Amino acid sequence: MINSYAGLDDAAVATAAARAGAELVHEMYGQRLTRIDKVAGDFATDADIEAEKAILGILRAARPDDAVLGEESGHQGAAGAVRQWLVDPLCGTLNYAVGNMLVAVNVALRDGAAAVADPFSGEVFCTDGETAWVRHEGADARLAPTSATQLVDVNLDPPFPSAPGFQAVELLAHPWFMEHYRPRVVSTTLALAWVAAGRRAAYVTDGGDLSGSVHFAAGIALCRAAGCVVTGVDGAPVGQKGRGLVVAADAETHGLLMSVIRSRSENRT
Repeated sequence: MINSYAGLDDAAVATAAARAGAELVHEMYGQRLTRIDKVAGDFATDADIEAEKAILGILRAARPDDAVLGEESGHQGAAGAVRQWLVDPLCGTLNYAVGNMLVAVNVALRDGAAAVADPFSGEVFCTDGETAWVRHEGADARLAPTSATQLVDVNLDPPFPSAPGFQAVELLAHPWFMEHYRPRVVSTTLALAWVAAGRRAAYVTDGGDLSGSVHFAAGIALCRAAGCVVTGVDGAPVGQKGRGLVVAADAETHGLLMSVIRSRSENRT
Protein backbone atom coordinates (compact mmCIF):
# COMPACT_ATOMS: atom_id res chain seq x y z
CA MET A 1 0.00 0.00 0.00
CA ILE A 2 1.27 3.46 -0.90
CA ASN A 3 1.77 5.74 2.12
CA SER A 4 0.16 8.99 0.96
CA TYR A 5 1.45 10.93 3.98
CA ALA A 6 5.14 9.99 3.90
CA GLY A 7 6.17 12.80 1.53
CA LEU A 8 4.38 15.62 3.38
CA ASP A 9 6.24 18.31 5.30
CA ASP A 10 5.47 18.78 9.00
CA ALA A 11 2.90 21.54 8.48
CA ALA A 12 1.01 19.40 5.97
CA VAL A 13 1.11 16.44 8.36
CA ALA A 14 -0.23 18.57 11.22
CA THR A 15 -2.96 19.95 8.95
CA ALA A 16 -4.00 16.53 7.65
CA ALA A 17 -4.08 15.06 11.15
CA ALA A 18 -6.08 17.96 12.62
CA ARG A 19 -8.51 17.85 9.72
CA ALA A 20 -9.03 14.09 10.17
CA GLY A 21 -9.81 14.60 13.84
CA ALA A 22 -12.14 17.49 13.04
CA GLU A 23 -14.08 15.40 10.54
CA LEU A 24 -14.78 12.78 13.25
CA VAL A 25 -15.80 15.47 15.74
CA HIS A 26 -18.18 17.00 13.20
CA GLU A 27 -19.60 13.61 12.22
CA MET A 28 -20.32 12.59 15.81
CA TYR A 29 -21.85 15.92 16.86
CA GLY A 30 -25.34 15.51 18.28
CA GLN A 31 -25.04 11.75 18.78
CA ARG A 32 -25.60 10.08 22.13
CA LEU A 33 -22.08 9.99 23.55
CA THR A 34 -20.57 7.83 26.27
CA ARG A 35 -18.92 9.89 28.99
CA ILE A 36 -15.56 8.65 30.29
CA ASP A 37 -14.81 10.29 33.64
CA LYS A 38 -11.22 11.24 34.40
CA VAL A 39 -10.33 13.41 37.41
CA ALA A 40 -11.72 16.49 39.16
CA GLY A 41 -14.84 16.68 37.03
CA ASP A 42 -12.90 16.32 33.78
CA PHE A 43 -14.18 13.82 31.25
CA ALA A 44 -13.81 12.59 27.69
CA THR A 45 -16.40 11.29 25.23
CA ASP A 46 -16.49 8.78 22.40
CA ALA A 47 -15.76 11.69 20.06
CA ASP A 48 -12.51 12.51 21.87
CA ILE A 49 -11.40 8.88 21.60
CA GLU A 50 -12.32 8.39 17.94
CA ALA A 51 -10.85 11.73 16.87
CA GLU A 52 -7.57 10.91 18.59
CA LYS A 53 -7.45 7.51 16.85
CA ALA A 54 -7.84 9.23 13.48
CA ILE A 55 -5.08 11.72 14.29
CA LEU A 56 -2.70 9.05 15.55
CA GLY A 57 -3.26 6.98 12.44
CA ILE A 58 -1.98 9.79 10.25
CA LEU A 59 0.95 10.62 12.53
CA ARG A 60 2.04 6.99 12.61
CA ALA A 61 1.85 6.73 8.82
CA ALA A 62 3.64 10.03 8.20
CA ARG A 63 6.18 10.06 11.04
CA PRO A 64 6.59 6.51 12.41
CA ASP A 65 9.80 7.38 14.30
CA ASP A 66 8.27 10.31 16.22
CA ALA A 67 6.78 10.08 19.71
CA VAL A 68 3.24 11.27 20.44
CA LEU A 69 1.63 12.62 23.60
CA GLY A 70 -2.15 12.31 23.29
CA GLU A 71 -4.71 13.81 25.62
CA GLU A 72 -6.56 10.49 25.82
CA SER A 73 -3.94 7.83 25.02
CA GLY A 74 -0.92 9.29 26.78
CA HIS A 75 2.65 8.82 25.56
CA GLN A 76 3.36 6.56 22.60
CA GLY A 77 6.54 5.84 20.72
CA ALA A 78 10.17 5.58 21.74
CA ALA A 79 11.00 7.32 25.02
CA GLY A 80 14.17 8.73 23.46
CA ALA A 81 12.55 10.03 20.28
CA VAL A 82 13.98 13.37 19.19
CA ARG A 83 10.59 14.67 18.05
CA GLN A 84 7.25 14.61 19.83
CA TRP A 85 3.74 15.47 18.65
CA LEU A 86 1.20 16.91 21.11
CA VAL A 87 -2.43 16.01 20.41
CA ASP A 88 -5.66 17.34 21.91
CA PRO A 89 -8.38 15.69 19.79
CA LEU A 90 -11.27 17.75 21.17
CA CYS A 91 -10.47 20.95 23.01
CA GLY A 92 -13.76 22.05 24.55
CA THR A 93 -15.25 18.68 25.44
CA LEU A 94 -17.75 20.20 27.88
CA ASN A 95 -18.92 22.64 25.20
CA TYR A 96 -19.29 19.78 22.74
CA ALA A 97 -21.12 17.50 25.17
CA VAL A 98 -23.84 20.10 25.75
CA GLY A 99 -24.27 20.94 22.06
CA ASN A 100 -22.01 23.99 21.83
CA MET A 101 -19.95 24.12 18.63
CA LEU A 102 -17.07 26.16 20.08
CA VAL A 103 -14.43 23.42 20.00
CA ALA A 104 -11.06 22.81 18.36
CA VAL A 105 -8.76 19.96 17.34
CA ASN A 106 -5.07 20.57 18.15
CA VAL A 107 -2.00 18.91 16.65
CA ALA A 108 1.47 20.33 17.29
CA LEU A 109 5.03 19.18 16.80
CA ARG A 110 6.88 20.37 19.87
CA ASP A 111 8.81 23.51 18.86
CA GLY A 112 7.67 23.11 15.25
CA ALA A 113 4.66 22.95 12.95
CA ALA A 114 1.11 22.98 14.30
CA ALA A 115 -2.55 23.08 13.29
CA VAL A 116 -5.79 24.05 15.02
CA ALA A 117 -8.91 22.85 13.21
CA ASP A 118 -12.44 24.18 13.70
CA PRO A 119 -14.71 21.20 12.99
CA PHE A 120 -17.74 23.35 12.24
CA SER A 121 -16.42 26.30 10.23
CA GLY A 122 -14.09 24.02 8.27
CA GLU A 123 -11.14 26.34 8.93
CA VAL A 124 -7.71 24.97 9.78
CA PHE A 125 -5.22 27.42 11.30
CA CYS A 126 -1.70 26.28 10.40
CA THR A 127 1.95 27.12 10.93
CA ASP A 128 5.23 25.67 9.75
CA GLY A 129 6.93 27.27 12.74
CA GLU A 130 7.83 30.45 10.87
CA THR A 131 4.68 31.72 9.13
CA ALA A 132 0.99 31.19 9.94
CA TRP A 133 -2.09 30.99 7.77
CA VAL A 134 -5.70 29.80 7.76
CA ARG A 135 -6.94 27.30 5.19
CA HIS A 136 -10.61 27.34 4.24
CA GLU A 137 -12.30 25.73 1.26
CA GLY A 138 -8.95 25.08 -0.40
CA ALA A 139 -7.63 28.64 -0.11
CA ASP A 140 -4.90 29.91 2.24
CA ALA A 141 -4.79 33.37 3.82
CA ARG A 142 -1.92 34.71 5.92
CA LEU A 143 -2.83 35.39 9.54
CA ALA A 144 -2.64 39.06 10.48
CA PRO A 145 -3.11 39.87 14.17
CA THR A 146 -4.67 43.19 15.15
CA SER A 147 -6.17 44.61 18.35
CA ALA A 148 -8.91 46.47 16.45
CA THR A 149 -11.74 44.31 17.81
CA GLN A 150 -10.84 45.17 21.44
CA LEU A 151 -12.17 41.72 22.37
CA VAL A 152 -10.16 39.81 24.98
CA ASP A 153 -10.82 36.17 25.80
CA VAL A 154 -10.34 35.33 29.48
CA ASN A 155 -10.16 31.68 30.51
CA LEU A 156 -12.17 31.23 33.70
CA ASP A 157 -11.72 27.46 34.05
CA PRO A 158 -9.97 26.26 37.22
CA PRO A 159 -7.46 25.50 38.60
CA PHE A 160 -5.95 28.87 39.46
CA PRO A 161 -2.36 28.15 40.57
CA SER A 162 -1.40 31.83 40.62
CA ALA A 163 -4.05 32.72 43.21
CA PRO A 164 -4.22 34.70 45.37
CA GLY A 165 -1.58 36.79 43.59
CA PHE A 166 -3.50 36.75 40.31
CA GLN A 167 -6.69 35.27 38.91
CA ALA A 168 -7.81 35.95 35.36
CA VAL A 169 -11.35 36.66 36.54
CA GLU A 170 -10.05 39.76 38.33
CA LEU A 171 -9.56 41.47 34.97
CA LEU A 172 -13.34 41.62 34.64
CA ALA A 173 -13.58 43.75 37.78
CA HIS A 174 -10.86 46.20 36.81
CA PRO A 175 -12.41 49.55 35.72
CA TRP A 176 -9.64 50.36 33.23
CA PHE A 177 -9.94 46.95 31.56
CA MET A 178 -13.70 47.26 31.19
CA GLU A 179 -13.33 50.77 29.79
CA HIS A 180 -10.98 49.67 26.99
CA TYR A 181 -11.85 46.04 26.24
CA ARG A 182 -14.81 43.71 26.00
CA PRO A 183 -14.29 40.29 27.61
CA ARG A 184 -15.25 36.99 26.01
CA VAL A 185 -15.11 33.43 27.35
CA VAL A 186 -14.61 30.70 24.75
CA SER A 187 -12.85 27.91 26.71
CA THR A 188 -11.14 26.36 23.69
CA THR A 189 -7.96 26.83 21.66
CA LEU A 190 -9.99 28.70 19.06
CA ALA A 191 -9.46 31.74 21.30
CA LEU A 192 -5.72 31.63 20.59
CA ALA A 193 -6.24 31.01 16.87
CA TRP A 194 -8.53 34.03 16.78
CA VAL A 195 -5.85 36.28 18.29
CA ALA A 196 -3.47 35.16 15.54
CA ALA A 197 -6.19 35.81 12.95
CA GLY A 198 -7.09 39.30 14.19
CA ARG A 199 -10.50 38.29 15.55
CA ARG A 200 -9.45 38.88 19.14
CA ALA A 201 -7.10 41.46 20.62
CA ALA A 202 -5.74 39.15 23.30
CA TYR A 203 -6.14 36.03 25.40
CA VAL A 204 -5.39 35.57 29.12
CA THR A 205 -5.29 32.39 31.19
CA ASP A 206 -3.77 31.32 34.47
CA GLY A 207 -1.79 28.08 34.80
CA GLY A 208 1.67 26.62 35.09
CA ASP A 209 4.07 25.71 32.29
CA LEU A 210 1.85 25.54 29.20
CA SER A 211 4.58 25.27 26.56
CA GLY A 212 4.35 21.47 26.40
CA SER A 213 0.61 21.25 27.01
CA VAL A 214 -1.52 19.31 24.53
CA HIS A 215 -4.20 21.95 25.10
CA PHE A 216 -2.06 25.00 24.36
CA ALA A 217 0.99 24.03 22.27
CA ALA A 218 -0.70 24.39 18.86
CA GLY A 219 -2.28 27.74 19.72
CA ILE A 220 0.97 29.11 21.13
CA ALA A 221 2.83 28.05 17.97
CA LEU A 222 0.26 29.79 15.77
CA CYS A 223 0.41 33.02 17.72
CA ARG A 224 4.20 33.14 17.77
CA ALA A 225 4.44 32.50 14.03
CA ALA A 226 1.80 35.15 13.34
CA GLY A 227 3.83 37.75 15.25
CA CYS A 228 1.77 38.01 18.44
CA VAL A 229 3.39 38.81 21.79
CA VAL A 230 3.36 35.67 23.95
CA THR A 231 4.41 35.56 27.64
CA GLY A 232 3.28 34.17 30.96
CA VAL A 233 1.05 36.23 33.26
CA ASP A 234 4.24 37.27 35.06
CA GLY A 235 5.75 38.60 31.83
CA ALA A 236 8.32 35.79 31.67
CA PRO A 237 8.79 33.64 28.55
CA VAL A 238 6.38 30.72 28.36
CA GLY A 239 8.07 27.68 29.83
CA GLN A 240 9.03 26.10 33.11
CA LYS A 241 9.62 29.48 34.75
CA GLY A 242 6.56 31.14 33.21
CA ARG A 243 3.01 30.92 34.51
CA GLY A 244 -0.09 30.94 32.33
CA LEU A 245 -0.44 32.96 29.16
CA VAL A 246 -0.91 36.53 28.05
CA VAL A 247 -1.12 36.50 24.25
CA ALA A 248 -1.70 39.83 22.54
CA ALA A 249 -1.99 40.94 18.94
CA ASP A 250 0.62 43.66 19.45
CA ALA A 251 3.09 45.01 21.99
CA GLU A 252 0.87 47.91 23.04
CA THR A 253 -2.04 45.65 23.95
CA HIS A 254 0.27 43.26 25.76
CA GLY A 255 1.84 46.09 27.74
CA LEU A 256 -1.53 47.48 28.78
CA LEU A 257 -2.77 44.07 29.93
CA MET A 258 0.42 43.43 31.87
CA SER A 259 -0.01 46.76 33.64
CA VAL A 260 -3.48 45.73 34.80
CA ILE A 261 -2.28 42.28 35.87
CA ARG A 262 0.66 43.72 37.82
CA SER A 263 -1.53 46.29 39.53
CA ARG A 264 -3.92 43.55 40.70
CA SER A 265 -1.01 41.43 41.93
CA GLU A 266 0.62 44.33 43.78
CA ASN A 267 -2.65 45.16 45.53
CA ARG A 268 -2.66 41.62 46.93
CA THR A 269 0.85 41.86 48.40
